[in-house]
Amino acid sequence: MSDAPRPESDHPLGMTVYDLPSPNAVAQADAKRTQMGRLRMLAVLLICAAPVLASYFTYYVVRPEGRRNFGELIQPTRALPNVTVQNLGGQKIQLPQLKGQWLLVSVADAACDAVCLRNLYLQRQILMGLGKERDRTEWVWLVTDAAQVPAEIMPGLKEANVLRVNPQELQQWLVPAEGKALSDHLFVVDPHGHWMMRFPAQLSNEEAVKAKKDLERLLRAAASWDEAGR
Repeated sequence: MSDAPRPESDHPLGMTVYDLPSPNAVAQADAKRTQMGRLRMLAVLLICAAPVLASYFTYYVVRPEGRRNFGELIQPTRALPNVTVQNLGGQKIQLPQLKGQWLLVSVADAACDAVCLRNLYLQRQILMGLGKERDRTEWVWLVTDAAQVPAEIMPGLKEANVLRVNPQELQQWLVPAEGKALSDHLFVVDPHGHWMMRFPAQLSNEEAVKAKKDLERLLRAAASWDEAGR
Protein backbone atom coordinates (compact mmCIF):
# COMPACT_ATOMS: atom_id res chain seq x y z
CA MET A 1 0.00 0.00 0.00
CA SER A 2 1.40 3.35 -1.04
CA ASP A 3 2.27 5.93 1.65
CA ALA A 4 2.13 8.80 -0.84
CA PRO A 5 -0.30 11.63 0.21
CA ARG A 6 -3.68 11.56 -1.45
CA PRO A 7 -4.58 14.36 -3.84
CA GLU A 8 -6.28 17.32 -2.15
CA SER A 9 -9.54 16.42 -3.89
CA ASP A 10 -9.54 13.10 -2.04
CA HIS A 11 -9.56 14.65 1.45
CA PRO A 12 -12.96 14.50 3.23
CA LEU A 13 -14.79 17.84 3.30
CA GLY A 14 -14.32 19.79 6.55
CA MET A 15 -17.70 20.32 8.23
CA THR A 16 -16.89 23.55 10.16
CA VAL A 17 -18.26 25.93 7.54
CA TYR A 18 -21.30 23.83 6.85
CA ASP A 19 -22.33 23.03 10.44
CA LEU A 20 -25.76 24.27 11.47
CA PRO A 21 -25.62 26.79 14.37
CA SER A 22 -26.64 25.50 17.74
CA PRO A 23 -30.00 26.65 19.24
CA ASN A 24 -28.02 28.49 21.94
CA ALA A 25 -26.07 30.48 19.36
CA VAL A 26 -29.29 31.42 17.54
CA ALA A 27 -30.93 32.60 20.77
CA GLN A 28 -27.87 34.67 21.73
CA ALA A 29 -27.74 36.28 18.28
CA ASP A 30 -31.47 37.15 18.44
CA ALA A 31 -31.04 38.65 21.90
CA LYS A 32 -28.09 40.72 20.71
CA ARG A 33 -30.07 42.01 17.69
CA THR A 34 -33.01 42.94 19.97
CA GLN A 35 -30.71 44.76 22.38
CA MET A 36 -29.03 46.67 19.53
CA GLY A 37 -32.45 47.64 18.15
CA ARG A 38 -33.51 49.04 21.52
CA LEU A 39 -30.26 50.95 21.86
CA ARG A 40 -30.73 52.46 18.39
CA MET A 41 -34.30 53.51 19.27
CA LEU A 42 -33.10 55.09 22.51
CA ALA A 43 -30.36 56.92 20.62
CA VAL A 44 -32.93 58.33 18.15
CA LEU A 45 -35.14 59.54 21.02
CA LEU A 46 -32.18 61.17 22.74
CA ILE A 47 -31.14 62.91 19.52
CA CYS A 48 -34.68 64.28 19.07
CA ALA A 49 -34.83 65.53 22.68
CA ALA A 50 -31.27 66.83 22.74
CA PRO A 51 -32.00 70.44 21.63
CA VAL A 52 -34.59 70.97 24.39
CA LEU A 53 -32.43 69.32 27.05
CA ALA A 54 -29.34 71.24 25.94
CA SER A 55 -31.08 74.62 26.02
CA TYR A 56 -32.34 74.08 29.56
CA PHE A 57 -29.00 72.64 30.69
CA THR A 58 -27.27 75.72 29.28
CA TYR A 59 -29.58 78.14 31.04
CA TYR A 60 -30.13 76.35 34.35
CA VAL A 61 -26.77 74.63 34.90
CA VAL A 62 -24.00 76.19 32.86
CA ARG A 63 -23.32 79.57 34.44
CA PRO A 64 -20.29 81.40 33.05
CA GLU A 65 -18.38 83.22 35.77
CA GLY A 66 -19.71 86.72 36.33
CA ARG A 67 -23.18 86.06 34.86
CA ARG A 68 -26.21 85.88 37.12
CA ASN A 69 -29.92 85.79 36.40
CA PHE A 70 -31.78 88.90 37.37
CA GLY A 71 -35.09 87.05 37.67
CA GLU A 72 -35.57 84.30 40.24
CA LEU A 73 -35.66 80.82 38.71
CA ILE A 74 -38.56 78.68 39.93
CA GLN A 75 -37.36 75.17 40.77
CA PRO A 76 -39.19 72.94 40.27
CA THR A 77 -41.19 74.70 37.58
CA ARG A 78 -45.00 74.76 37.84
CA ALA A 79 -47.24 73.69 34.96
CA LEU A 80 -50.20 75.78 33.81
CA PRO A 81 -53.21 74.55 35.79
CA ASN A 82 -56.16 73.15 33.88
CA VAL A 83 -58.55 75.93 34.86
CA THR A 84 -61.10 77.85 32.81
CA VAL A 85 -60.45 81.53 32.09
CA GLN A 86 -62.43 84.08 30.13
CA ASN A 87 -61.35 86.87 27.79
CA LEU A 88 -62.93 90.33 27.88
CA GLY A 89 -65.33 89.27 25.14
CA GLY A 90 -66.71 86.52 27.35
CA GLN A 91 -65.11 83.61 25.46
CA LYS A 92 -63.99 80.78 27.76
CA ILE A 93 -60.76 78.87 27.24
CA GLN A 94 -58.59 76.50 29.27
CA LEU A 95 -55.42 78.15 30.59
CA PRO A 96 -53.14 75.43 29.10
CA GLN A 97 -54.20 76.65 25.64
CA LEU A 98 -51.62 79.41 26.15
CA LYS A 99 -48.83 76.87 25.61
CA GLY A 100 -46.59 77.37 22.62
CA GLN A 101 -45.30 80.88 23.37
CA TRP A 102 -43.08 82.46 26.00
CA LEU A 103 -45.53 84.31 28.26
CA LEU A 104 -44.77 87.49 30.17
CA VAL A 105 -47.54 87.61 32.76
CA SER A 106 -48.89 90.23 35.14
CA VAL A 107 -51.73 89.86 37.66
CA ALA A 108 -54.12 92.53 38.98
CA ASP A 109 -57.78 93.33 39.52
CA ALA A 110 -59.66 95.14 36.79
CA ALA A 111 -59.43 98.57 38.46
CA CYS A 112 -55.67 98.46 37.63
CA ASP A 113 -53.95 100.75 40.13
CA ALA A 114 -50.63 102.52 39.55
CA VAL A 115 -48.59 99.33 40.09
CA CYS A 116 -50.77 97.48 37.58
CA LEU A 117 -50.45 100.26 35.00
CA ARG A 118 -46.70 100.30 35.49
CA ASN A 119 -46.47 96.53 34.97
CA LEU A 120 -48.58 96.67 31.81
CA TYR A 121 -46.35 99.43 30.45
CA LEU A 122 -43.18 97.46 31.25
CA GLN A 123 -44.57 94.28 29.71
CA ARG A 124 -45.18 96.10 26.44
CA GLN A 125 -41.78 97.83 26.49
CA ILE A 126 -39.84 94.66 27.38
CA LEU A 127 -41.50 92.60 24.65
CA MET A 128 -41.18 95.33 22.01
CA GLY A 129 -37.49 95.52 22.89
CA LEU A 130 -37.02 91.91 21.79
CA GLY A 131 -37.22 92.95 18.14
CA LYS A 132 -37.64 90.04 15.75
CA GLU A 133 -38.02 87.61 18.67
CA ARG A 134 -41.25 89.36 19.73
CA ASP A 135 -43.27 86.80 17.73
CA ARG A 136 -42.16 84.04 20.09
CA THR A 137 -43.68 85.80 23.10
CA GLU A 138 -47.09 86.83 24.41
CA TRP A 139 -48.18 89.63 26.71
CA VAL A 140 -50.68 88.30 29.27
CA TRP A 141 -52.65 90.18 31.92
CA LEU A 142 -54.60 87.94 34.33
CA VAL A 143 -57.53 89.89 35.81
CA THR A 144 -58.65 88.57 39.19
CA ASP A 145 -62.21 89.92 39.36
CA ALA A 146 -65.29 90.55 37.21
CA ALA A 147 -65.20 94.37 37.31
CA GLN A 148 -65.02 96.49 34.18
CA VAL A 149 -61.54 97.31 32.85
CA PRO A 150 -61.26 101.14 32.60
CA ALA A 151 -62.11 102.28 29.08
CA GLU A 152 -59.18 104.70 28.98
CA ILE A 153 -56.59 101.91 29.15
CA MET A 154 -58.22 99.62 26.58
CA PRO A 155 -56.48 101.18 23.52
CA GLY A 156 -53.10 100.36 25.05
CA LEU A 157 -54.06 96.70 25.50
CA LYS A 158 -54.52 95.84 21.82
CA GLU A 159 -51.51 93.50 21.85
CA ALA A 160 -52.27 92.03 25.26
CA ASN A 161 -54.14 88.81 26.01
CA VAL A 162 -56.39 89.90 28.89
CA LEU A 163 -58.01 86.99 30.74
CA ARG A 164 -60.23 86.83 33.81
CA VAL A 165 -59.22 84.09 36.24
CA ASN A 166 -60.45 82.87 39.60
CA PRO A 167 -57.94 84.28 42.14
CA GLN A 168 -58.12 81.18 44.36
CA GLU A 169 -57.24 78.92 41.43
CA LEU A 170 -54.47 81.29 40.36
CA GLN A 171 -52.85 81.17 43.81
CA GLN A 172 -52.34 77.43 43.40
CA TRP A 173 -50.01 78.18 40.50
CA LEU A 174 -48.26 81.58 40.82
CA VAL A 175 -46.70 82.62 44.12
CA PRO A 176 -45.31 86.05 45.06
CA ALA A 177 -42.06 86.64 46.93
CA GLU A 178 -42.37 86.69 50.70
CA GLY A 179 -44.10 89.86 51.87
CA LYS A 180 -45.20 90.78 48.33
CA ALA A 181 -48.41 90.42 46.32
CA LEU A 182 -48.94 88.68 42.98
CA SER A 183 -49.73 92.07 41.47
CA ASP A 184 -46.22 93.31 42.35
CA HIS A 185 -44.43 90.92 39.98
CA LEU A 186 -43.98 89.95 36.36
CA PHE A 187 -43.81 86.19 35.71
CA VAL A 188 -42.26 84.19 32.84
CA VAL A 189 -43.86 80.98 31.52
CA ASP A 190 -42.04 78.82 28.97
CA PRO A 191 -43.61 77.40 25.76
CA HIS A 192 -44.28 74.08 27.53
CA GLY A 193 -46.57 75.94 29.93
CA HIS A 194 -44.23 75.93 32.92
CA TRP A 195 -43.89 78.94 35.19
CA MET A 196 -40.11 79.15 35.47
CA MET A 197 -39.13 82.72 36.47
CA ARG A 198 -40.34 85.56 38.68
CA PHE A 199 -39.01 89.10 38.41
CA PRO A 200 -38.58 91.24 41.53
CA ALA A 201 -41.50 93.35 42.70
CA GLN A 202 -42.19 96.75 41.14
CA LEU A 203 -39.39 96.93 38.60
CA SER A 204 -37.54 100.19 37.98
CA ASN A 205 -36.57 101.16 34.43
CA GLU A 206 -33.03 99.85 35.02
CA GLU A 207 -34.39 96.56 36.36
CA ALA A 208 -36.72 96.25 33.39
CA VAL A 209 -33.65 96.32 31.12
CA LYS A 210 -32.19 93.43 33.14
CA ALA A 211 -35.49 91.55 32.86
CA LYS A 212 -35.38 91.97 29.07
CA LYS A 213 -31.85 90.56 29.01
CA ASP A 214 -33.04 87.50 30.92
CA LEU A 215 -35.76 86.97 28.33
CA GLU A 216 -33.26 87.40 25.50
CA ARG A 217 -31.01 84.72 27.04
CA LEU A 218 -33.95 82.36 27.43
CA LEU A 219 -35.00 82.88 23.83
CA ARG A 220 -31.45 82.29 22.57
CA ALA A 221 -31.11 79.13 24.66
CA ALA A 222 -34.37 77.77 23.21
CA ALA A 223 -33.77 78.88 19.61
CA SER A 224 -33.02 75.34 18.38
CA TRP A 225 -36.45 73.96 19.30
CA ASP A 226 -38.83 76.87 19.92
CA GLU A 227 -40.64 78.54 17.02
CA ALA A 228 -42.92 81.54 16.75
CA GLY A 229 -46.64 80.88 16.90
CA ARG A 230 -48.83 78.49 18.82
